[in-house]
Formats: sequence, C-alpha cells, structure tokens
Amino acid sequence: MAETARAKKARAARILAQLGKAFPGAGIELRFETPLELLAATILSAQCTDERVNSVTQTLFRRYRRPEDWATAHPPTLEREIHSTGFFKSKARALIGMGRALVERHGGEVPRTLEGLTALPGVGRKTANVVLGNAFGIPALAVDTHVSRVSQRLGLTRATTAEKIHDELCDVFPRPKWTRASHLLIVHGRRICAARRPACPRCPVATLCPWLGKTRAEGG
Repeated sequence: MAETARAKKARAARILAQLGKAFPGAGIELRFETPLELLAATILSAQCTDERVNSVTQTLFRRYRRPEDWATAHPPTLEREIHSTGFFKSKARALIGMGRALVERHGGEVPRTLEGLTALPGVGRKTANVVLGNAFGIPALAVDTHVSRVSQRLGLTRATTAEKIHDELCDVFPRPKWTRASHLLIVHGRRICAARRPACPRCPVATLCPWLGKTRAEGG
C-alpha cells in the first residue's frame, strides 16, 4: 500500500531527528563572513569541493570585499585566482556579472529574495537557497546531488529534477526545518549514503529507508 502524505511527513520527521543525533554539527562547510562572501563562494562551489573553495577564498576575499571589487575585476586575473575551482572562465564571468548587477540594481546589497537572487548572473535556485538559508536565516531548502540522491533513496520524493525534488521536499518537511534538512541530507550523503558504495550497515536511518539497493555488512 502506498505511503500516505501524513505517514511520509511523520517518517520524514523521524529521519531528521535521527540524522540530527548522528550529525549534531551538520552545517554549511563553505567559510564566509558576509552574504556577499557566501554568494561568491557558492558560485565557485559548482562542480568543486567546499574544501577547495575555502582554500581559494581564504586569499580571494581579501582582494574582493565589495560588489564594486567584483564588478571591476580584471577577467584574466580573476580567472587565474579561481583557476583551481574549475570552469574558471564561466565562474569569472558570473562573479563579475554578479558584482555589476548588485551595484547597478541593488545598491550594492545582496537581495534577500529568491527572485532577486536568481536574477543575478550565475545564480540558480540552489545557490539562492544556500544564501537565503545560511546568510539571512530565511528557511530555504537547497537541492544538490547529495540531497537529490538521499531523498530519493529514502523515498521522500520520486521526482528526478532538482526543481521538483525541491518542491516535494518542501511539502514533506515543515518550513522552519528546510535549511536544517538540507544540511543533514548533505552530510549524510557525503559520509554514509554515497553514490557508489553507500555504508548502509552504518546508516542511522536504515530502518526508515525503503531503498531496495541497500548494501549489507561484509560477510552478512
């Protein structure tokens, strides 16, 4: 029998509670001090590890402190500075365009709305939700590859696109929990529910997971 919406919400609450116990320190791993820094770091994090981004931004943020600094950046120089994050040409264009848009359209302030953020160059829904949830404390659910994979395996969504996964998860989790849910699903995906070799025997939510592809303990 198919799981009812009410039952799924109850199971989702139990999943978050268990993951919260397993990963009490779960949170964003990108280092930032201002909304602008988080916005830039999240743009750089596309197809790149947070560890690498943090290494780059440690010196980068000393040179680019204001939207005007990004807006007037010298493209070849910025490309060299962010080269190790990958896709450096498109990321440099996005960062410069982002700076210009903030200066020209937002008085140098990072927008506090999904619509305002996604209108910026290089900013999609995921990036916007990362900024809203972590820089401004506005409940927002960011869907990356980990959130997609884990939520599908847990049977919290049957959707296959990031946008639909986002909308279905927002129906399952209460709004105040959206940002926390993102953090917990991401850390669980990184440490336990990996794409190729998930550590199901060590999974803190194994009894709540209907995934048929569960792995067993060696010798089990």
